[in-house]
Amino acid sequence: MAAQPVSPPPQPGETPVAPAARSRRPETPAGPSLSPSRAADFKTCPLLFRFRTVDKLPETPSADQVRGTLVHAVLERLFDLPAADRTPEAAAALVAPEWDKLVAQEPELASIFAAEPPARGRPAPSTAAAVSGSGSGPASGPAPASGPVPASGPVPASGPVPASGPVPGSGSGSGDVDAPVLPVSPVRDPAAVEAEIDATGQAALIDIPGSSAEAARIAAFLSGARDLLAGYFAVEDPRRLQPAERETLISTMIGDELLLRGYIDRLDVSPAGDLRVVDYKTGGAPREAFEGRALFQLKFYALVLWRARGTVPRALRLLYLKDAEALDYSPDAGELERFERTLIALSQAIERAKRSQDFRPKPSRLCGWCSHQSLCPEFGGTPPPYPVTAPAGGPTADQEPDRVGALLRDDPLG
Repeated sequence: MAAQPVSPPPQPGETPVAPAARSRRPETPAGPSLSPSRAADFKTCPLLFRFRTVDKLPETPSADQVRGTLVHAVLERLFDLPAADRTPEAAAALVAPEWDKLVAQEPELASIFAAEPPARGRPAPSTAAAVSGSGSGPASGPAPASGPVPASGPVPASGPVPASGPVPGSGSGSGDVDAPVLPVSPVRDPAAVEAEIDATGQAALIDIPGSSAEAARIAAFLSGARDLLAGYFAVEDPRRLQPAERETLISTMIGDELLLRGYIDRLDVSPAGDLRVVDYKTGGAPREAFEGRALFQLKFYALVLWRARGTVPRALRLLYLKDAEALDYSPDAGELERFERTLIALSQAIERAKRSQDFRPKPSRLCGWCSHQSLCPEFGGTPPPYPVTAPAGGPTADQEPDRVGALLRDDPLG
């Protein structure tokens, strides 16, 4: 069934249900496990999956991602208020206190606003260039949510020749065998750059003196968060809702061997017992490039809820706060059964890649949002040595369900 945009807020009549307590993280699984983010990572780019879950490379969140984390925190806190008090003014008043809490938990967040946003870098690779760079799959966006999982192959130790030309020092054409390999400037998707400029208010701060720039950027950042909350109120009236669960960890076992688990932003239950899974999208990523990945995530949640609770969710809802628009999708049992088979195949492909230590890069437009380009063969980099302590199976793949880190809440790749 095709997803259809909807705009009216929900009607009154939701049965008040006391919010469930935040779920406790389960013990480390003994066998393979998947979260929607890590499963989508492998489909998007096996090498990205390796960097995040095997190498566990650090990722510094962007201002756009941190703003998403802040807005999620405000919306969770909003539903702690009595229904009548859940107004736009109340949500806006929560922004500064929730930001203070985030900075207290993660003091390094303040450094994000101490300097100008990163340089624009080179434009993202074209489809043709991406395909010629690896031949491992389509380059126009994330892999579809169903279908066979391509086998991953070895990553050459020194990396293939970038699509833009031969690597200096390769001895090609001019006898420059000993010439050093020059670093490649980062590829930034223009939308990623604009999202960062928007999150820090750069367009409005051109004439701010340097001594005041940091405070001005933080003020613009908080103002942008309030603008996103206004987008939320344009599509929903929280006074008419009482979510059954918020920020809840859900999990289920598939075939007594594969653990599926992830955090859902919100779960609504109607008087008739129908389930609606709601996910907030706050980032500046273009929807046409990343909506498939977002729907993959919601289908994952729908499958887990169906297997764990015996009910297929009636609706999967994406709330795009920047666009002030909602997108609803209604899955069925047959579709979720097919999706389950896809996840089993995906898990098997991940385990094969771990045993052989083979994770290929898969270039696409999403490369322009990736923070690991310096280590990627597609950009002239070399991956770090494979961790010798990483087991062939087990918990290495996903010890942090549905989170790369607490601050990458609205990362297009996270």
